[in-house]
Amino acid sequence: MAAARLEFAKYQGIGNDFVMLSDPKDELKLTADLAAQLCDRRFGIGADGVIRVAPGRAGADLFMDYLNSDGSTGEMCGNGIRCLALFARHEGLSSSERMVVGTGAGHKIVEISGEHVRVDMGAPIFEPGRIPVRWDGTDALQIKLEMDTDVITDDIIELACLSMGNPHAVLFTTDVEAAPVRSLGPLLERHSAFPRGTNVLFVDPSSSNEIRMRVWERGSGETLACGTGACAAAVASRLLSGTPEQTTVVLPGGRLHVEWDGSLGRERPVFMTGPAQRSFAGVVELKASKHQ
Repeated sequence: MAAARLEFAKYQGIGNDFVMLSDPKDELKLTADLAAQLCDRRFGIGADGVIRVAPGRAGADLFMDYLNSDGSTGEMCGNGIRCLALFARHEGLSSSERMVVGTGAGHKIVEISGEHVRVDMGAPIFEPGRIPVRWDGTDALQIKLEMDTDVITDDIIELACLSMGNPHAVLFTTDVEAAPVRSLGPLLERHSAFPRGTNVLFVDPSSSNEIRMRVWERGSGETLACGTGACAAAVASRLLSGTPEQTTVVLPGGRLHVEWDGSLGRERPVFMTGPAQRSFAGVVELKASKHQ
C-alpha cells in the first residue's frame, strides 16, 4: 500500500507535547486515525495531541485544529496554543509577536516574549449547561456526585466544575502526590454527569503563593501539564480558597503563571504565561488509508 510523507515538528510546553503540522493551504484533513497514529509513543512519533495550523478565519490570523492522542476533538489547549505561537513564527506562518488564533473555543490572543508566551484565555464559564455538566443551579462550583467504586472510600465526591473553553472538574486535596489520578481520573472523565467528558484536576491550593496540581486529561490520560486546567484550578482556588489574583500553578512538567481578577459576578479574562520549546522536526511515512 502506498505511503504518504508528512512533515512535522515536535513541540512541548512544560512537558505537554504535541505533533505540529503546518497547513497554510488548508489541505490536510486531520482525522482521528491520523492523530492516534502520530501520537502513539511506541509505533508513532509520540505526543499528547496533534495540532494542525491552518489559515485564520473570521478575523483570526491562524486557526488551531486540535485532536487529543486518542483522536477525540479538543476545543482548546493552553499549552498547545503557546507551542503554536512559536511554531508559527519558526515556520514563517506569522512574523508578528502578537497573534489572534482561532480555536474551537473562540479566538485567543497570544503574545510572544522569547520562549515565553502570554495567552488571553478568555473568561471562565460557570453555567452548568455551558460547561457542560448535569447540575441544577446557576453555577457548578460545589457539586456532589455519587460514585460507585472502590477507588475511594466515600460514596459522594465534591467537585468544582467550570469551563475554560473545555470542561474541567476540580477535586481539592492536601496531597497531590498521593492523589488517585490514574484510577479516579478516568472514572470522573466518563461520569454520566459530564455529557462531553471532562478533564479532572487534583489541586492543592494550601500554599499562599502557589497551587500544586496533577491532571487527568480527557482523551489523553495523565499528562505532565494542562494549560486550560491550570487556569481552571487558579479560578476555582481563588473563588473557593481565597488564592491571590496572580498565582503560580506547579505541575509535574513545570510552572505556569496565571492571572485572574474576576468573580462570579464580574466577568474577566484569565491570562496564562509559560514557556514552549521546539524539540525536533522530521518527516513521517503514513499509510494513505490512515489519513484520507
